[in-house]
Amino acid sequence: MNKLSTTERAQILTSLVEGNSIAPTCRMFGVNKITVLRLLADAGTLAAQYHDRTVYDLATTRVQVDEIWSFCFAKNDNVNPKNYRKGHRDCWTWVAIDADSKLVINWIVGNRNSGDPNLFVADLADHLSDRVQLTSDGLNMYRQAVNKAFGTEVDYAMLVKQYGAPRVEARYSPAEVVSVEREEVCGAPEPRHISTSHIERQNLTMRMSMRRFIRLTNGFSKKIENHKHAVALHYFHCNFLRVHHTTKTTPAMAAGIADKEWTMVDFVKMREKEELISGGRLTNYKPNPKKRYV
Repeated sequence: MNKLSTTERAQILTSLVEGNSIAPTCRMFGVNKITVLRLLADAGTLAAQYHDRTVYDLATTRVQVDEIWSFCFAKNDNVNPKNYRKGHRDCWTWVAIDADSKLVINWIVGNRNSGDPNLFVADLADHLSDRVQLTSDGLNMYRQAVNKAFGTEVDYAMLVKQYGAPRVEARYSPAEVVSVEREEVCGAPEPRHISTSHIERQNLTMRMSMRRFIRLTNGFSKKIENHKHAVALHYFHCNFLRVHHTTKTTPAMAAGIADKEWTMVDFVKMREKEELISGGRLTNYKPNPKKRYV
């Protein structure tokens, strides 16, 4: 990896965030798999570190939250019990987005149990400076999590979708939505802003831009650590590098936390600078356990 130039490193990372898996990236650039995985680990670590120290005290007004499913090595039904502690299981990424700037505010990679939404929503509250209107789907675990993190200092509503019977002929297609109800849970949420459209579109971007999240392929994550690094790199790319077609700039610029549109070369140069300061690789960084890596 030390023989790679700044441009080559940027090209490899760009390949990963644009939907290519590890093996095709190795073939395209003629590099070893271990080299790509080490580059991903260092990039993911720096992305999470930079997000933690940059994305905070946000003066946003509308936030949407959701969770997206994936799995590491095997789905829950097929996991060998002795490998569960290795991270072999269903993985849920809990994520929040600013509906105006399209900035990904925070995320957590974990399970779908009562502990994770509590950690996730508490972390979300730490990133915000003002009262917000918050919208989630109908998952009941959000009620307790929002109450514990915000109390009454939030305008919170749920968008509850009712689904019809699954179609037998379309096994992997979602069931048809037959009704949508808007439930005001706390405060006085504005009815026309009770929506999860922006966060659901972000989740679609993740599925299309990260091979690990695409359904019905063998590109799924084999190690939970690599999965978390890939998620961190993806969200950094969405926040600081990728120009959103609605705002015509990056979400970080729209939210006022960046003064320029980054390039992948800029990110790699920052990584190389951090390596010189630390005297080695960046994977020794230990983020707050309340945040990304749980």
